[in-house]
Amino acid sequence: MEELDRRSKEILWAIIQSYTASNDPVGSRTVMKRYPLGLSSATIRNTMADLEELGYIAQPHTSAGRIPTERGYRLYVNTLLRERVLSFNKSLLKQFNLLNNIEKDMNKLMKEASKTLSSFSHYLGIATSKLIEDMTLKRVEFIKHGNNNIFGVLISEEGIIRNKIIRLEEALTQKQLDKITTYLNNELTGLSLKEIRAKIVSQISHEKTICNKLITDALKLCKEVIAWETESISYIGEISGTSNLPDFATMKQIKEIFKAIEDKHFMLKLLNKMTELEGVQVFIGSENNISEIAELSIVASTYNDGHSTQGTIGVIGPTRMNYEKIIPVVAHTAKTLTQILSEE
Repeated sequence: MEELDRRSKEILWAIIQSYTASNDPVGSRTVMKRYPLGLSSATIRNTMADLEELGYIAQPHTSAGRIPTERGYRLYVNTLLRERVLSFNKSLLKQFNLLNNIEKDMNKLMKEASKTLSSFSHYLGIATSKLIEDMTLKRVEFIKHGNNNIFGVLISEEGIIRNKIIRLEEALTQKQLDKITTYLNNELTGLSLKEIRAKIVSQISHEKTICNKLITDALKLCKEVIAWETESISYIGEISGTSNLPDFATMKQIKEIFKAIEDKHFMLKLLNKMTELEGVQVFIGSENNISEIAELSIVASTYNDGHSTQGTIGVIGPTRMNYEKIIPVVAHTAKTLTQILSEE
């Protein structure tokens, strides 16, 4: 990527700032009037022509002003923003302090984080946890629920709570369920759900050699309660806060975007993409390699519990989103979640 001189960077910055605010192509006179660069309209126009030739801006149609390209936004994010000090709006700290008032419950934390990001950005806030199968079991509980039904509850060390109604072929008493609960918690606490699944499959394959019916029933119940495939827990911010999400899209396209994002496979793609990365990452347009949102951008960051990555939070919006505003708020949200989850 060519190194731009100071004048070219300032004009590119001005074009992106103006286009972000108005969503209208930007002309040389607009740049001259709105930004104190001390340059004539002719000089700005010539520099814009150079920027267009280099692929940083484009002219949507004859006689129109210029708009930033993905290449222009990438330079803006990589270089221009790093040359400026990005600050978090202190007046918004109250919204994020709400996260600190939530108990260490991942479901509630992710829901509030995605809601806050949507409300603040007016785009689409998302939050997702790591894969369920990678979570560590804290305890499991079984409660009798009618004649042949059992209410199973799984609680992970990460604070995720999952529950499920299990239908039995033969009824079990609560006393039997308490014994099963004690056995499973003694045997399986501290293992990942992936490890538990493998252990159960191995033991059930030899269940004919197991004389203790209690153990057989326990293994079958545990298999039922962890019977979630490779999915992650995901939350999407309220759609009411996303009115200016894809300002180029029809209502049909918007519905398709929401449908794609609500698909657990989309969240898995994002989680897998972010797992090996640190800090805030920006994927602009086609860079995100997720076909469903190829015309959108993602600003995202992982959060952790002081030991390992627990999930991803971020904002999805148009390529012309206000990166200067969104990047620090995503960073702050990730930092807040990490601090909460790292507390003993």
